[in-house]
Amino acid sequence: MVGTDELPVSSHVAAAIVDLFVYVVVLNLFVEYLPAVISETFTLSILTALLLKGVLELVVAAKKRVRSWFTTATGAVGKALAALALWAVLFGSKFVVLEVVHLVFGDAVALGGFFSVTLLIVVLMLSRAAVRRLVVPGAPRGRGRPRAARGRAPRGRR
Repeated sequence: MVGTDELPVSSHVAAAIVDLFVYVVVLNLFVEYLPAVISETFTLSILTALLLKGVLELVVAAKKRVRSWFTTATGAVGKALAALALWAVLFGSKFVVLEVVHLVFGDAVALGGFFSVTLLIVVLMLSRAAVRRLVVPGAPRGRGRPRAARGRAPRGRR
């Protein structure tokens, strides 16, 4: 039996759970306000958010790998090929997302077309980044370092 002691949770697990919550909220806002985005039930929207989390993590990993290839490429041909590969990952990932969602959920979930899924992915990633900045202690907010790291201690109550 678990007592009142806190269970240790990996920061990666905590971040993934927060990401999933953010994805569920954003996805359901898209379902509510964009007629092309459909999820028949809330349970399906949770499962879709989980699927999106997995697929987008793979896309981000592929993008980082191609970007590192771009930075290490030498010569005009190498840079051009790396830039083309980066564009293919960013452009093609939208179709991958649409196809995977259709294969897994069929007609019960639809993310619309290329433009709606692109907007959805951009909003998901921006929302995820914003929420992570809010909930991670000590993460820089705004420009520069946190207040305490700039040499000034935050003011306490007097």
